Amino acid sequence: MKKQDMSNVNKTLYIPLYGKSYVSKRGLFLYDPKAEEIWEAEQFPLKGKSKSKYLAYYMGMRSAVFDAWVKAQMIFSEDAVIIHLGCGMDSRVLRVGESPLVWYDMDFPEVIEQRKRYYQEDFRYRMIAADVRDPVWLDQIPQSKRAIVIMEGVSMYLTPEELKNIIQAVCDHFECVAWLMDCYSVLAAGLSRYKNPINDVGVTKVYGLDDPRSLTTEEFCFVREREIMPRSYVVRLRGLERRIFSRLYAGKLSRSLYRMYEYEKRNYLYDSFFDPTADSE
Repeated sequence: MKKQDMSNVNKTLYIPLYGKSYVSKRGLFLYDPKAEEIWEAEQFPLKGKSKSKYLAYYMGMRSAVFDAWVKAQMIFSEDAVIIHLGCGMDSRVLRVGESPLVWYDMDFPEVIEQRKRYYQEDFRYRMIAADVRDPVWLDQIPQSKRAIVIMEGVSMYLTPEELKNIIQAVCDHFECVAWLMDCYSVLAAGLSRYKNPINDVGVTKVYGLDDPRSLTTEEFCFVREREIMPRSYVVRLRGLERRIFSRLYAGKLSRSLYRMYEYEKRNYLYDSFFDPTADSE
């Protein structure tokens, strides 16, 4: 299968960047001065639904859920590396706080080139310029017992075969893996051709996943579905905004369109990779 042209996909990074900048300025869900800084400097011309405040709330909440999950994994995985696939301009490495773990942010070369204007590498932070679909990027990460993998807002741009290949390559490289990603449903992928904020930057082809177990193998297991819009975040909105947001992004229809799945590859020669009681909220 011919690989999808990612030139327009790269532009989608400005949608969550704007969202995180917006909620950070309003003091909602996450504190992200780096997003504010970059958005102020870039001022990418988003239009239409891409600049909806309700979409911004969604992006902020989603990122807060990922942040909380990463923090929980870091506590129980002192010898792990952290890999953020399709990082865009995200500042999660700063938001989760200092850690002895080595962190790798990975995205397309043109994205990393821009990212290096705002982030500096050091002994515990590296940026990898590569196409995630080509597993050669893993050669830049020393083999380790454990890896914490974040895939936020990325899976929908990958075919099921590409996604499976990426997972297998990561599992071949590490003895234990904790993995969290959000996905479109098949219904959402179909509807996205006609109505989705990513259309505003020229993206119309995306993919959905209805059965999270379709990605599992003998070693890579589905753990659970996470709440992508936890009520503890939704209630921070007030009045009419909360009611509208709940209808658009936190109701029954939304749950049929957007999902968040947690996976793991566990090596039983070692202790449990994560605390199974840990919540992402």
